[in-house]
Amino acid sequence: MNFTELYDRYFAKVYNYVRYHVRLPDETDDVTGKVFEAALNRFETYDAARAPVQAWLFTIARNAVIDWARARNKRNEVSLDDAAEQPGTEPRAEAALEKKEEAGMLLEAVAGLDERSRDIIALKFSSGMTNRDIALMTGLGESNVGIVIYRAVKKMQAVLEAKRKL
Repeated sequence: MNFTELYDRYFAKVYNYVRYHVRLPDETDDVTGKVFEAALNRFETYDAARAPVQAWLFTIARNAVIDWARARNKRNEVSLDDAAEQPGTEPRAEAALEKKEEAGMLLEAVAGLDERSRDIIALKFSSGMTNRDIALMTGLGESNVGIVIYRAVKKMQAVLEAKRKL
């Protein structure tokens, strides 16, 4: 795989992962750019025997998000207005409003998770990584990753159910 193929295949997944954590569109663009710049600079040193390319790339992405958070010197906070806004062409205003409301509730549920759970949920669902790849990247056991995902999803479901009842 050359770098162009890597970029084409993983750009959207990396962008979604970064967006989960950064939540500010302009800064998401910047951090995603830094991820691919770092990947390009290190591409010749990538060793497929050590880790799958996706795990290698998301390790770079994870480190870029951590660096961004340190530079801002604060914990990530959910900005529901920024995070829920998605460009689109909804045919009906009601459908767009419902979609935005659902996205806001989901982001609020994700924000209620601890940092490790948020990171693993982002890797799993925004990036489509397997539990094995997440385990390789985080240093956790594969079954532990599964347990974290299960508990996080259950907690998010409970938050969403409570919100819907209001």
